[in-house]
Amino acid sequence: MPRGKPYCIRQSQEAVELLLKAVLRLVGVEPPRWHDVGPVLVELSDRFPQWFRERIPELAAISRWLRREGEPSMYGDEELGLPPTRLYTEPYARKALEGARLVYEQVKKLLEEFLRARGLTPRRPPGPSTRPRPPLGPR
Repeated sequence: MPRGKPYCIRQSQEAVELLLKAVLRLVGVEPPRWHDVGPVLVELSDRFPQWFRERIPELAAISRWLRREGEPSMYGDEELGLPPTRLYTEPYARKALEGARLVYEQVKKLLEEFLRARGLTPRRPPGPSTRPRPPLGPR
């Protein structure tokens, strides 16, 4: 799919943005209305456990890098006259996806720790449904 690489970068950016905004909400902070909340995480790092605090510079760097790539991944480079499909390579898209996965894993670990500390059990996402699906078409 020719649009796959720019789309991967865009979706990775959106995932990182939403994950880090969720982390801010977890500690009672209403996230700002801009895309890169990394600087806010750095500023408020004392609100997080030590292990997460140590990861914040890396998470903020991923957020910053992906925020800078968000617009070109949708619109291309107007100065160079290149569409998004000509800007990105597979290794570049892979780097974006790996960054998003790293942020996801750290946020997931933080959320599970948060829930356990409150006596709650983290829910596991449901697996594939084993129930038969109703047939499609007119009824």
